[in-house]
Amino acid sequence: MSPQHSNRSALLEGTLRCLERLPPERVTARAIAEESDANLASIAYHFGSKEDLVTESVIAGLDRWLAEIGEGLGEVDALEPAERFRRAGAVVDATRRRHTGLARNFLGALSRAQHDERVRQLLVDGFRRTRPRVAALLGLGGDQAGEDAAGLVHSLFVGLLFQTLLDPSLAIEGKRMERAQSRLTRVLPRSS
Repeated sequence: MSPQHSNRSALLEGTLRCLERLPPERVTARAIAEESDANLASIAYHFGSKEDLVTESVIAGLDRWLAEIGEGLGEVDALEPAERFRRAGAVVDATRRRHTGLARNFLGALSRAQHDERVRQLLVDGFRRTRPRVAALLGLGGDQAGEDAAGLVHSLFVGLLFQTLLDPSLAIEGKRMERAQSRLTRVLPRSS
């Protein structure tokens, strides 16, 4: 591994640690450089800006969280899609609090994306990469309808995640999630 690549990796890892333990306003370039044991100028060299580094780190953190959810599902091929969804929800419930800092900074990245084309594109690419992975994890199919269903599931996850940032009592977990899912299935008409 070249020193430049390892320095880039060190910056990503250091930023992830900062995202987990610091409020967004304290995730400064200086804090990241100190946490990464890297030169402050290396942020601009490798990422262009602190905002781009934070966004790439948020996406890397979310990708890792999705991998953690996949690991928590175990042998998914033997599970029916409803059981996969239930187990994925349980893993999210069990890991959500640990990833609160990541979620806060994800929300900040979404806000920046409205006026920063580079941040917007990084997030769009992340969402496009996530949909087929979610579809595969939940057994939704590899076609367009499966990816669209994964987009809906991901929207549900992100929406609930942001609500719990405001107030943890807004979480819908465990049996409540199962009852809510059952209710939606029952009341939404099926189209042909």
